[in-house]
Amino acid sequence: MDDHDDHHHHDPDNHYSDMQARVKALETLLTEKGLIDPAAIDVIVETYETKVGPRNGAQVVAKAWSDPEFAEWLKRDATAAIASLGFTGRQGEHMRAVFNTPETHNLIVCTLCSCYPWSVLGLPPVWYKAPAYRSRAVIDPRGVLAEFGLTLPEEKKIRVWDSTAELRYLVIPERPVGTEGMNETALADLVSRDAMIGTAIARAPEEAI
Repeated sequence: MDDHDDHHHHDPDNHYSDMQARVKALETLLTEKGLIDPAAIDVIVETYETKVGPRNGAQVVAKAWSDPEFAEWLKRDATAAIASLGFTGRQGEHMRAVFNTPETHNLIVCTLCSCYPWSVLGLPPVWYKAPAYRSRAVIDPRGVLAEFGLTLPEEKKIRVWDSTAELRYLVIPERPVGTEGMNETALADLVSRDAMIGTAIARAPEEAI
């Protein structure tokens, strides 16, 4: 049976739809005036969404893999442990780290809105905010992971964590085999944003870019 931790409170300060509408209107106006190129905006957003933003979280994961004391601190008080690396801020003040193991795989979702740890993962991906993901991740997490290309053994338990306005989660993926001699910088290169949400696993050393 796949677990679902559901202690969700809607964030009354969440005005993403209104903010997105304003941004879109501004982008349209600036485009019409010839001041910006929409394609350039898309590239910038993609960079922050998939490359720059998640580097903070990847450093947290790499340190947890390399430093057992930090890993234990992360389990006890993720907020403080992450803050010690300088990663705090919007929607990242209250964190919990959940560790993947050979027996259990963790998956993060926000069923009511789109609570997300911006300070460690950067911009949330579009699919994270989509109703289809938010509902199906709870109902059929194994099927959702398969659609992301991650097929887990039937015997591996999947635990779904529902982010809230008060608490956000960070998945610590399992450390890949063959990485014993790698430093934290090289280890961080194996950690993707999706692995820290739970829709992927950490890359093997030979897959690192």
